[in-house]
Amino acid sequence: MARKSLIQREKKRKKLEQKYHLIRRSSKKEIRKVPSLSDKWEIHGKLESLPRNSAPTRLHRRCFATGRPRANYRDFGLSGHILREMVNACLLPGATRSSW
Repeated sequence: MARKSLIQREKKRKKLEQKYHLIRRSSKKEIRKVPSLSDKWEIHGKLESLPRNSAPTRLHRRCFATGRPRANYRDFGLSGHILREMVNACLLPGATRSSW
């Protein structure tokens, strides 16, 4: 299980990203439209003034059950070992164990 503080930090980043998403997207569109370099630098300065944790690249996908940050499967939102346990216990419909 991941530390609670790390999980809360990730939730805080997600909220910030959602809060500043439209501002960040509109600023990036403006940069593409503006022809002069000085205006681009001005808009870029506005982007830099936004909080760092509001950038989508700072988000980290975590396991839904344990909060583990590594080896996550996007389709299920679970880490590898939890996914394996749930498949073995027949808790995930449609997922089958491999056999050859």
